[in-house]
Amino acid sequence: MTAEQRPEDPVDAIIEQWARVRPDLDTAGMEVFGRVFRLARAMGDRMEKAYAAYGISRGEFDVLATLRRSGEPYTLSPRRLSATLMLTTGGMTGRLDKLERAGLLRRSPDPHDRRGLQVTLTEEGLRLIDRAVGAGLAAQSEALSALDGERAAQLAGLLRDLLSATER
Repeated sequence: MTAEQRPEDPVDAIIEQWARVRPDLDTAGMEVFGRVFRLARAMGDRMEKAYAAYGISRGEFDVLATLRRSGEPYTLSPRRLSATLMLTTGGMTGRLDKLERAGLLRRSPDPHDRRGLQVTLTEEGLRLIDRAVGAGLAAQSEALSALDGERAAQLAGLLRDLLSATER
């Protein structure tokens, strides 16, 4: 699809408004990041809806998915979970409390550290996260279906480059 064939979106309208009132501004960054922010918000809402069908929020999904990705025995320390998810220990405790009450994980003493705890997925938690991750990936695939495989791969590469440059 050429630039002339693309439908206008709300970001185009914002760019046009700035061009009228401040033609001296370079809005190239706004064109990219305005769309990235809007896309992140829209996909965040879709992901929240996909996970809600399983009785969990995105934040709770992140905890369960991190444990699942760690491999058997699906166990990490709360500190390691907090670091991976970039959460404060207080924020992590609230999530762990809710997930433990729901029977999706359990906390137990760390056999290698008398002062430490370990967090482990339960069988129910494992079953739930495997279904929820599938639902989330289906929502993402549905959104990506607007692009053919080559364009989706190109976009992923461009975003990787941009993310790498901005996180330096």
